[in-house]
Amino acid sequence: MVPNKPVKKTQPRKQQVKSAPKRTVSKQKGKKKTQKEMSAWCRYLLGVLIVAVFVSGFYWFFIRPYAYRWKPCYGLKGYGVCMPHGYQIHGIDISHYQGDVNWKMLEQTRQGQFPVQFIFMKATEGGDFADDKFVANFDSAKAHGFIRGAYHFYNPKTDANKQADFFINSVKLEPGDLPPVLDIEKKSRDVKKLQDDLKIWLRKVESHYGVKPIIYASYKFKTKYLNDSVFDSYPYWIAHYYVDSVRYQGEWKFWQHTDVGTLPGIDEKVDLNIFNGSNQELGTFLLE
Repeated sequence: MVPNKPVKKTQPRKQQVKSAPKRTVSKQKGKKKTQKEMSAWCRYLLGVLIVAVFVSGFYWFFIRPYAYRWKPCYGLKGYGVCMPHGYQIHGIDISHYQGDVNWKMLEQTRQGQFPVQFIFMKATEGGDFADDKFVANFDSAKAHGFIRGAYHFYNPKTDANKQADFFINSVKLEPGDLPPVLDIEKKSRDVKKLQDDLKIWLRKVESHYGVKPIIYASYKFKTKYLNDSVFDSYPYWIAHYYVDSVRYQGEWKFWQHTDVGTLPGIDEKVDLNIFNGSNQELGTFLLE
């Protein structure tokens, strides 16, 4: 008889099949873990980048333009702000936004370190809006000894002749008053038309009052939209806030240097201005 051959014991096939996937699953888990860690870092870095961009943008557009308010004042302070150095003649401009003015209290400012000598008042806007405080303010300013002036807020969408007529019919200037003011702040897509219309208003008002009107505009608006030499022939009242000095290179008569002044007799914040000249020069500038 042929003896039986010894049977070689081998690992069951099922066990062999099971052992291989264990190593594959382990590798897959490692890869997934690494991918999750990388994904978390990417989300973290993206979040930091978004926050940084938001903070930078917020500072640039909302904080930086007004940072001057929080600068230390190395000069003289008055009416709650740091006053421009080297100017002696101070004034304000008001409208219905300031509400009722206590003129007796406001008159006391003339005895202080920065006496208020002149006041511009809003009279009209566009072709049919009259400031409801103008008549009372205009009369009271004269009664309390202030040099007074009136301004028109221009609307580019309204006919220039209509706006000029409306201002002329609403404002009766007298000798000793400041020249009329054209307040231009609203932009227009058609710059050429805006300039032509403004010239119509200026010439018509000049013809009526016999004096060149004052142009009020911000530093940027003047250089961008009123760059025609014709506008340089009119006295310029520059609005330029939160700076230590006027950066405009041309001639100017008045400087509105802040919009957050606090004065006795007026509850709301007030625009503060200075005249670029002496008392004698201001006297010759007034209507005769």
